Amino acid sequence: MFKRNNQPTPPPTVQTVERITSVLGAGVIWQGSITGSGGVRVEGTFEGEIALKGLLVVSETGKVTCDNVRAANVIVAGAVKGNITSQKVEIRASGRVWGDIITTAFATEEGAFLRGQIRMEDAVDLGLDAPAETPAAPEETQPAKA
Repeated sequence: MFKRNNQPTPPPTVQTVERITSVLGAGVIWQGSITGSGGVRVEGTFEGEIALKGLLVVSETGKVTCDNVRAANVIVAGAVKGNITSQKVEIRASGRVWGDIITTAFATEEGAFLRGQIRMEDAVDLGLDAPAETPAAPEETQPAKA
């Protein structure tokens, strides 16, 4: 009537925890670009371009102004002005986002603010694997010889 299950149980899956490898501290104002594969936490003010293969955390004191934030995962507890393209986006209760979001997973807490649209996709291409291309110079036209 009662049989013992002799099948071995699969080992528990270990979920990788993304780590913060760089911090833009509170009181720091930075203009430029952030690229790479590590995790970045912004506690100060950043203006420019962000393209990360890792985690981006905008803390409660953080302010980011960027045309298009591209990162594998984005957590917003501060303010982001610009569009976000990410595999997973989370807006915390203190988070404010002014821009559109393209993502595969979205979470928000009560009190979070979003002024924009959310577009959910099956997969999101961040475009971070291809090297950046420099625009080619326009070709000069030679006058026709008679």
